[in-house]
Amino acid sequence: MEIAKLIKELRKEKKLTQTELAKLLNTTQDTISLWELGKSLPSVIDLVNLCKIFNVSADYLLGLQGI
Repeated sequence: MEIAKLIKELRKEKKLTQTELAKLLNTTQDTISLWELGKSLPSVIDLVNLCKIFNVSADYLLGLQGI
């Protein structure tokens, strides 16, 4: 699964809105939307923070698990 779909799926599992996730990451709702649409990618710092928030590995979030 691509990172855009994973971010959206994990956000919904945590019952977070895009705005709530944006606040946790100190970014904007527009940024979260762009990530979920696959039009932009999170920075390395945002990636690390996403992993912490969602309690997943970077390999999982990047779709590298099992490769």
